[in-house]
Amino acid sequence: MTHKLRLDIPLVLPQFPDAHDAVVKRLLQDLQGRQGIDRVHVSEAAGDAPAQLCIHFDPQALPLARIRELAQAAGARIAERFAHVLWQMEGIGHPRRAETVTGHLQGLAGVLQAQASATGLVHIDFDRRLTGEPALLDALAGLGVTPQQAGAAPPAAAHGEAGHRHAPGEGGHGHDHAHAHGGLLGPNTEMFFALACGVLLGAGAAISRWATSAPSWAPLACFVLAYAFGGFYTLREAVDNLKLRRFEIDSLMLVAAAGAAALGSWAEGALLLFLFSLGHALEHYAMGRARRAIEALAQLAPETATVRRGGQTQRLPVEQLAVGDIVLVRPNERLPADGFIVAGSSAIDQAPVTGESIPVDKHPVADAAAARARPDAVDAASRVFAGTLNGAGAIEIEVTRRSGDSALARVVRMVGEAETRKSPTQRFTDRFERIFVPVVLGLSFLLLFAWVVVDEPFRESFYRAMAVLVAASPCALAIATPSAVLSGIARAARSGVLIKGGAPLEELGALTAMAFDKTGTLTEGRPRIADIVPTDGATEEELLSVAVAVESLSDHPLAAAIVRDGLQRLGGQPPEAAEGLQNLVGRGVTARLGGETVWIGKAGMFGSDGVAPLGDAARAAIGRLGDSGRTTMAVRRGSRDLGAIGLLDTPRAGAREALQQLRELGISRMIMISGDHSKVARAIAEQVGLDEAIGDLMPEDKVEAIRRLRRETRVAMVGDGVNDAPAMANATVGIAMGAAGSDVALETADVALMADDLRHLPFAVGLSRHTRAVIRQNVFVSLGIVAVLVPATIMGLGIGAAVAVHEGSTLLVVFNALRLLAYRGRR
Repeated sequence: MTHKLRLDIPLVLPQFPDAHDAVVKRLLQDLQGRQGIDRVHVSEAAGDAPAQLCIHFDPQALPLARIRELAQAAGARIAERFAHVLWQMEGIGHPRRAETVTGHLQGLAGVLQAQASATGLVHIDFDRRLTGEPALLDALAGLGVTPQQAGAAPPAAAHGEAGHRHAPGEGGHGHDHAHAHGGLLGPNTEMFFALACGVLLGAGAAISRWATSAPSWAPLACFVLAYAFGGFYTLREAVDNLKLRRFEIDSLMLVAAAGAAALGSWAEGALLLFLFSLGHALEHYAMGRARRAIEALAQLAPETATVRRGGQTQRLPVEQLAVGDIVLVRPNERLPADGFIVAGSSAIDQAPVTGESIPVDKHPVADAAAARARPDAVDAASRVFAGTLNGAGAIEIEVTRRSGDSALARVVRMVGEAETRKSPTQRFTDRFERIFVPVVLGLSFLLLFAWVVVDEPFRESFYRAMAVLVAASPCALAIATPSAVLSGIARAARSGVLIKGGAPLEELGALTAMAFDKTGTLTEGRPRIADIVPTDGATEEELLSVAVAVESLSDHPLAAAIVRDGLQRLGGQPPEAAEGLQNLVGRGVTARLGGETVWIGKAGMFGSDGVAPLGDAARAAIGRLGDSGRTTMAVRRGSRDLGAIGLLDTPRAGAREALQQLRELGISRMIMISGDHSKVARAIAEQVGLDEAIGDLMPEDKVEAIRRLRRETRVAMVGDGVNDAPAMANATVGIAMGAAGSDVALETADVALMADDLRHLPFAVGLSRHTRAVIRQNVFVSLGIVAVLVPATIMGLGIGAAVAVHEGSTLLVVFNALRLLAYRGRR
């Protein structure tokens, strides 16, 4: 039975004192449908104690950091008592070492969850009352794990709920690092030790064979020194594991080498340690290639920026940029920060962030004050991102995010966290190893007594047992999945697809069904006013003035369309200001205007929850517009129906092509679920090539539709990450589009398409399917080699040959996984 951890987390909701507030309900909805969540509920605040969010979850399936992201996306902030850090460290070069470090950290007081990856990333969630960063760093230093040295890639952020802090030793500059080394000779110490072991092994063999005049002790001295160099890291790993009461693969190798020495077979023992340590060092190098693919993203942002302050132009480090600064970007320069263009036009290469293959034309915002007030609502044609490359035109941008909060920085940080999240296959292989290693030990122990039943000396039985230890060690299996997952995540990130861990990466490749939201997903998300139908004696101008006044307070895409087109029809004359906007999720909005209540929304909003039903004229207008495929909004002021507004959205240019590619990849069922009128949903579905469309759905109806689909098959929900969050949470995989410009989409989704382009979805699915295939290949090779080697060693295959094949299979699965970095797919 899966172990569940009950975690009581105080919610800090100063603006939401009621535990039943919509924000809290949204958080519960987002969590309850997630895989790995057994139960989630909120206990009421009592006295001075805040409300308690109680979560019963499997930390292996759903890490605490992911729960934190979902809470932030919902608008809740988990108490500052809990923090998490993500550090890039040295001294971790392969999955076995990462498991040892993880086990040690999880045994420390105050640590809620910890996970180290083979690339050196260490992620820790901890209780500030019981421990802190200095204590955690000291514990890691005791294992020989230290902050990344100077000159390496920028460190991952370390942060708690109050904001972001720099990694240890960073000193406030994003491109500086602690000067700690990963070993006696730097990060390549393990490779130098392995080569030294090989040289000494060769020297000992040469002396014993050809240098007959050399002292008799000289070959043995070379072999003993080879043991020292080749077994240094293996012994350290074995000792650390024994402290944790674990007997892992390194321990098996050490026992086999010691057994060879006990038999006097020093040369074979040294060969074993040489090949094993060389394999480790090459693993470290190969895994570093995947890590560097991610680090290359972090290095895209420039270190300095040209800023205009107080009428003067100056060059400043990007860390000193403040929100509101005006930054000058010359032609062919990289942009230093996220923001919007206030002067100049250019074509910008956004591939590092969004994965778009061609430069995108950008122009200044029409109203800088409005963009400054609501930066998330700025049109994509005026929004820019740090790390992207300017074209031939000089531009000026106003900064909307500090360097540590840019879309590029967040992608690098989230990919780093994703590296430490295990996939289902990896969790399975971990469980398999915990059973398999003791079985191997038992088999080897039995083989020690083969001389009792077989007419052979004890020496041969002992040698055979040691050979079986080597042959059966599942080294390749340990690295088979993490190497593929890391390479897949890195490849996706380079193309503007953020995949949050091994689980969504594997699940995405196993999908057979997808559900799509309509607005902003299958359509452009830029609806326009197509029809205005006044009723009850109202004029078109009155209807539009009221609608624009209220909708200007909302950030919904339909509201933005009404404000944009309405102001244009009104000649740019702003109406009187409305106040007190309330969002009635999935139905519409209400606000106060001139002392009267205004309602704007679907026809279904009227006649329920105390809102009077629409009059005959308004209902007739809504019906006519709906029959013609329009998205309709009824407008009422006080007791008077002012009329209806019909909006029209257009399908995305590449939607039909993307959906066809998904069918070819094996997504057999695709369905649109929309809150819009059923006729509108069906009309759009027909245009993009979908066979199924369900309309008139409230958010809770979308959740139920996803749950029905999930009971039948694996299903993804594709949406914008804001209004579709509950449905995305209940899907096997939640996929958000256009995440580069949306904090909520980045936090909510399991998979985030940074570009607002549906054509990136087939690439993501294809990469995931290819990753699953590589994982299967690696696991098959790993287990197949063990299945062949074990009987071969029992039949007499020597330790040297066994370890050569054993380490060869380990390197084979690593380099097979690295092929994913070159995946191109269908773009």
